[in-house]
Amino acid sequence: MAKIALLVGTTLGGSEYVADEMAAQLAELNHQTEVFIEPNIDELADFSLWIIVCSTHGAGDLPDNIVPFYKQLMIRTTDLKHIKFALCAIGDSSYDTFCQGPEKIIAILLQNGSNAIVDKIQIDVQQDPIPEEPALAWLLQWQDLI
Repeated sequence: MAKIALLVGTTLGGSEYVADEMAAQLAELNHQTEVFIEPNIDELADFSLWIIVCSTHGAGDLPDNIVPFYKQLMIRTTDLKHIKFALCAIGDSSYDTFCQGPEKIIAILLQNGSNAIVDKIQIDVQQDPIPEEPALAWLLQWQDLI
């Protein structure tokens, strides 16, 4: 089975809870998972799939805990062709920067040769106050691709 890293960008902990629930669902399918609250690119070399579970903070910014990882990606021009990713973005549609924070990470992953395994999900907490429900339903739709 696959080694899957769940990279969390969170301000208040909601994205962390979603990532934990996703990791549990994947573990039931015998995948090896690890949740990274402060991801470091050096710790991710053995993972073939990165699931980014990230909220947007402020005016389209990344949460503070994932900014160092973003900066690592910007500094290194690492070939990431061997990495597949999926994005679970969580935001509030009452802001005009809805789910824009994690798009910064995705842009760098794509520049460095990584590819999405599936279309992203954007969870609106205005519509889905329990974001783990649509996240798990999304994961269920494509978990056979892993």
